[in-house]
Amino acid sequence: MARVINPETAGKKRKLLMRGVVLSIRELMKQKAQDELSRDLAAFIGITLLEIYKTVNVSVVAWEKRNYWVKADRYRMEWVWCEDLGRQMCRAVLAEDWLTIAITSAKVAQNVSTVDLPRRHKLGEPWIGAWEMLQDSND
Repeated sequence: MARVINPETAGKKRKLLMRGVVLSIRELMKQKAQDELSRDLAAFIGITLLEIYKTVNVSVVAWEKRNYWVKADRYRMEWVWCEDLGRQMCRAVLAEDWLTIAITSAKVAQNVSTVDLPRRHKLGEPWIGAWEMLQDSND
């Protein structure tokens, strides 16, 4: 029997999600006032950062099966900022604390500064409806 190869790996998903975060941060920084779009953008950033952290745990499972505990722990520690900033962003969006959203967005921007976003990306506007998704998940 042939080996089954999954083309949708956690690393590819993480890369796509990181590009979405970069795009949404750029759009959020262009906003002049806090409106529905700003809320969607900030909620998308928070939700996506939490989703990125979940992909990290999927990647680490293979190393843990081979008893590479130190490598797995280092990798988790390298990505722990996603979970922390994601939770901060979600809390700030739900509370509509725009100062915290701005500060957290700046911290996220520092961490994703190395992510390359092509000019002709095919991401579209993935943040549409993120505010409602965040509210539904919080209930």
